[in-house]
Amino acid sequence: MSRFFARSDSESEESSSDDEITDKAPGATFKQSLLLSDDEEDTKRVVRSAKDKRFEELTNLIKTIRNAMKIRDMSKCLEEFEQLCRAFLKSKNIVDKEGIPPFYIRLLADLEDYLNQLWEDKEGKKKMNKNNAKALSTLRQKIRKYNRDFESEIAAYKENPQESADEEEEEKEPEDSGSSSDSEGEVSSKSFLKKKPEAPSEATDRSQTAKESEDKSSSSDEDDDDDDDDDGDWSPSDSDSRSETSDKEEENALKRKRLVTFLKVKRSQDTEKPGVRKEERKKKPKQKEQIEEEAEEEGGWEKVNRGVPLVKEKPKMFAKGTEINTAVVVKKLNEILQARGKKGTDRAAQIELFHALAAIAAENNLGQGILVKIKFNIIASLYDYNPNLAAFMKPDMWKKCLDCIDELLDILFEHNNIFIGENIAEDSENLAVSDQPFRVRGCILTLVERMDEEFTKIMQNTDPHSQEYVDNLKDEGRVCGIIDRLLTYMENKGSTEEICRVYLRRIMHTYYKFDYKAHRRSLGLQGETKSEQDQRQEENKEENKEESEGEDSAVIMDRLCKFIYAKDRTDRIRTCAILCHIYHHALHSRWYQARDLMLMSHLQDNIQHADPPVQILYNRTMVQLGICAFRQGMIKDAHNALLDIQSSGRAKELLGQGLLMRNMQERNAEQEKIEKRRQVPFHMHINLELLECVYLVSAMLLEIPYMAAHEFDARRRMISKQFHHQLRVGERQPLLGPPESMREHVVAASKAMKMGDWRTCHSFIINEKMNSKVWDLFPEIQKVREMLVRKIQEESLRTYLFTYSSVYDSISMATLSEMFELEMPTVHSIISKMIINEELMASLDQPTQTVVMHRTEPTSLQNMALQLAEKLGNLVENNERVFDLKQGVYGGYFNRDQKGGYQQKQSYQRDQKSYQQKQSGYQRGGYRNQNQGNY
Repeated sequence: MSRFFARSDSESEESSSDDEITDKAPGATFKQSLLLSDDEEDTKRVVRSAKDKRFEELTNLIKTIRNAMKIRDMSKCLEEFEQLCRAFLKSKNIVDKEGIPPFYIRLLADLEDYLNQLWEDKEGKKKMNKNNAKALSTLRQKIRKYNRDFESEIAAYKENPQESADEEEEEKEPEDSGSSSDSEGEVSSKSFLKKKPEAPSEATDRSQTAKESEDKSSSSDEDDDDDDDDDGDWSPSDSDSRSETSDKEEENALKRKRLVTFLKVKRSQDTEKPGVRKEERKKKPKQKEQIEEEAEEEGGWEKVNRGVPLVKEKPKMFAKGTEINTAVVVKKLNEILQARGKKGTDRAAQIELFHALAAIAAENNLGQGILVKIKFNIIASLYDYNPNLAAFMKPDMWKKCLDCIDELLDILFEHNNIFIGENIAEDSENLAVSDQPFRVRGCILTLVERMDEEFTKIMQNTDPHSQEYVDNLKDEGRVCGIIDRLLTYMENKGSTEEICRVYLRRIMHTYYKFDYKAHRRSLGLQGETKSEQDQRQEENKEENKEESEGEDSAVIMDRLCKFIYAKDRTDRIRTCAILCHIYHHALHSRWYQARDLMLMSHLQDNIQHADPPVQILYNRTMVQLGICAFRQGMIKDAHNALLDIQSSGRAKELLGQGLLMRNMQERNAEQEKIEKRRQVPFHMHINLELLECVYLVSAMLLEIPYMAAHEFDARRRMISKQFHHQLRVGERQPLLGPPESMREHVVAASKAMKMGDWRTCHSFIINEKMNSKVWDLFPEIQKVREMLVRKIQEESLRTYLFTYSSVYDSISMATLSEMFELEMPTVHSIISKMIINEELMASLDQPTQTVVMHRTEPTSLQNMALQLAEKLGNLVENNERVFDLKQGVYGGYFNRDQKGGYQQKQSYQRDQKSYQQKQSGYQRGGYRNQNQGNY
């Protein structure tokens, strides 16, 4: 019977039966211990389905994988994932019946996202050890391959992840309820102990206090409740057996029941706390948003930005009754300056304090000296507002900066008794009204230079295709105005070095701009006759002089640059001035002045030792020089000037107009930031397509006649590798359609010029598409087109004579003039130059105006035979050298002394030299037999 009654469902009955067994007589201990073991076995026996077993195995593995994901243990993740795949394969029959569990799909989706995130995190991958990195790569491949079978389920989960999580919880609830229905008290107590393993003493103390309180409080109401519960749970036969137990056993059962309920309540409270905290955290931002919205509607609250740190020690303004004088204001100024640069300082508030201090100084008439000093500090604080060098000034700060510099210059121009300089010490400053002239420590030139750099940064960091860029570019007029005012001030009070620095700043804002007014004046003078020009110059001499000095940039550049050439002591300023001067000459088609200045300066000899900004300026100058030579018809000079830039394939980077994609080994992030700061603003860019077109057209006009003249020459050199590369690309195309890009137009024109068809070549080079892309960008469009047509006609004539001279016995120059639409003198001069330079074997018959060909040139078959003979001779030479090396002509290591070996080597070199000098096309074999003894 005791065994039967021990198998009860309620927790109170379990505890009472245990107490009954422990309180028996000592003689029955063995039997009762056996009964106890049977009871424990019965309570642990839980019948579970195969589905529960398999799903529990999967959930355990998933928990292990998630724990490994938290600590980034990729080796553990890989091992457990393989076990999970095997476990899922075992439970295939159950999955087919029940469907794929949502928690499994959820893990696959989360794991793949987690691995992709780790893979993209390059810094995190570098910190991993070898095993984890290898496991990450392997696991990433496996999960991608494995997830292909579950694409639809994963996609459904990602569309509605909350639904799958809810389904998972619904599946877990019946399982948990089914498995824990028999031992609710034990589960709750165990989970409570697992929740807080670090403090077991607290749980025991609480159980002891609960027992003592229950011993003291044994009221009749509790007994009645217990009796009611017993009556509801037990049958009358059971009550008879129950009545045999003692009162002490009932008390023990009651104690156990109270203890279990205490533990259960405590566990539920502990488990509910994190959820409540999460809900509270979620509710907090919503409550904040509601409060802010209500405040905005009422209009009585102000939103405080807590992101900006407050000043740690905000200096207070003057107390009431304080006598405000220069010393007090300087002391307050130093207090504000002490917070400058410290962590947590509000820079905006500091600028406001400076403005307030300047207003106080102006109200109390403390003089212009203290006001200038405060203005210096305001401008410096505006520059320090962004501590990062790469960051650019915001629009409002930029406007304030320009206004402050203008105000400072106004004060300096109005009051001539203010002397400023970096060499003035703080102790020797004169700021009081009584101590005049004022002496203030500071450098206005440094502030203006920094302003110019900030303007460049603003333009670099603005989208060049937006309206914002245009608006920012309008400020350049104001920047140039400030530099001009500073230039006027420095010419009166500055040193020679400072004047040179200001002049360079003015030059840097002038050299790249095309002077349209001067260009129009020159065009107007060119259209008039000489008498009209003289008359107009006499009538408006003074007006023209003022115009030229005030507006013509060539006069300004000449004056500023010549001053720097004469007075500057630093090579860098002089070098920059020379390069800007050359650029300006080339931009305005003054080719000879620009070329002579470049040759006299010898900058190309040591420019590689200059700093990168100067090298970029040199590259820009050379490119502009080449474009100027092309406009003037100097095709060879244009090609030579552009060769270095275009052959490198890095024109964009060398001109400072962008960065090319490179490997991280060649350029790290810090170097990339530095190179970005060196970039030229967009409004100063040179059109790269125009540059490449000029180079390719120049190469075409040089290369095509040269290729025709040396068609069968094995030692023919390439004038332009890039041009030949474009030709090869065009030849590889399986289907040749009409040209679309600029390069395709040049390649098609080159093929036409090879055949001597100048009209087709002209149509490919000059058409609507090429005009819109390239030629319309030149200031003198019509002149450039006429020059191109003339060059194409001349070079096509030369190519035609080189290609077809072997066909003609004689050809009339009149016929050539008609074919290529050239004047007779031009045709005569071209053919004469070709005959003088021994390019064309012919003679001119003056009476008949005929070119008589001399058939001394070899035919194509003879040329090929000569090439074959030359290649065979080279092959024989190489074979003989190899043979002589094997025979030991130089003397072996063991069978010669040093002197003899050296003499043999010298004699071999002499014989080899004489052999090369005496060989001729078809006598190499006989010569070798005659001189066989020498080898």
